Amino acid sequence: MTRCVDLDALRPAMAADVQVVTSDGKSIAAHSFVLATASPVLERMIDRARRGWNSECTIRVLGVSSDAVYAFLHFLYASRVTPEDEEVVTVHGPQLLALSHAYRVGWLKRAAEASMTARLTPEHAVDMLKLARLCDAPRLYLRCARLAAKDFAAVERSDGWRFARRHDAALELEILQLLEDADQRRERWARERASREAYRQLGEAMDSLDHIFSDDGGCTCADVDADTAAPSPCRGLRLLMRHYATCGARNAAPGGWCTRCRRMLQLFRLHASVCDRTAPDDGDHPCRVPLCSHFKAKMRAEKADRTWRLLVKKVTRARAMSRLAAARTVPELVAVSWARYSSGGAARLR
Repeated sequence: MTRCVDLDALRPAMAADVQVVTSDGKSIAAHSFVLATASPVLERMIDRARRGWNSECTIRVLGVSSDAVYAFLHFLYASRVTPEDEEVVTVHGPQLLALSHAYRVGWLKRAAEASMTARLTPEHAVDMLKLARLCDAPRLYLRCARLAAKDFAAVERSDGWRFARRHDAALELEILQLLEDADQRRERWARERASREAYRQLGEAMDSLDHIFSDDGGCTCADVDADTAAPSPCRGLRLLMRHYATCGARNAAPGGWCTRCRRMLQLFRLHASVCDRTAPDDGDHPCRVPLCSHFKAKMRAEKADRTWRLLVKKVTRARAMSRLAAARTVPELVAVSWARYSSGGAARLR
């Protein structure tokens, strides 16, 4: 049985000079110059198969169905994938990916990979993972890995996973390693978000200290003793400073600091490290935060350790980013996306 590639642009009286034979014995008539132009591998195969200048040659495209070979040749003639051809790419996606990889047709390989990536399901994740590895399709490989990490329970119920456990220990080990890497990434992202939140809160604490001891009469937030007052950024600091001023453990013995007093003292030291204002008696805009000038003088005399300098750097950066974000009008869509990322970022990035 002989079929000719159906393409309106090549319907003139040019005779087909190549017969493409498929695995089931069917033969498809094609033009050698079209195949040689589209694929360097087919070009070499045609050169080897020729016996004479005008004689007809035969090449074999094996391993896939005749319909997939026909679709492959159709795309070689068309040199593009039109919206009308999306259904064909969907039906023959794996075969087209394998053929385009074997015969080095890059644009068709990218189109098949994109189509398979968009329609991937957990039931086929293991099979497509192996195919992506064999055909060097990184986009499809990454999608399979993310899908397996996101819904591994569905992947475990698939035939591909059961086959890998029985007959392909290397593939099973590779998938388990991908799952472990995904868990480690989620843990790392969680730690990074927690650290960024801690630096942001420390930056807000520094701003609250400046607000409490500002030149315009101090903090105007609701009094800490008012039961109906809404929580404010300054409220916790005012409670902590009240405890610091009246702590019995600190007054009972020198150096007898309690945990809350040490925390307040560290906040004062951190404020002195990030403060760029002068001492109370050094001219305009002095800093009125307690112990600020004391810690500044101590830092000039003693060099801070590396860990403390790194903390100061990150808190300063967090304050700058917070002020920049507050000064800009964020679009509603960006704000909603950021809120979703902050609440469940690791789950969304899998």
